[in-house]
Amino acid sequence: MLEAGTRRRKQPPPPAVVFAALTDPAADPVRPWLHLLDDEHPPQILHAAPDVVVWSSLWPRRPDARIRFDLASDGAGGTDLRWTLHVEEPLPDPSLLGHLRKRLNHLVNADLRATFDQ
Repeated sequence: MLEAGTRRRKQPPPPAVVFAALTDPAADPVRPWLHLLDDEHPPQILHAAPDVVVWSSLWPRRPDARIRFDLASDGAGGTDLRWTLHVEEPLPDPSLLGHLRKRLNHLVNADLRATFDQ
């Protein structure tokens, strides 16, 4: 698989809390964060270990896509969280690839992060 995009940002809570949110996005109905668009569907958890979570594709038009989350302590009580988008060849066209990257970044570094900042 090809790496099609990646981004690393800090999240306020410790890795165990971020891990729980990634492995069960609907667990907290008071603070939902995985707001999917009409052309997206919930991911399946393909792999989960304390420092790695792998999701299946969110996009029916790219069922080959995989999203890997690497979680590490940031040394200050929070989490260093990196998402990486992997796809099979051929790479999506630049417009679709930009959309996929933007959506992941928004879901993780805006929506998920906002639930922790409340």
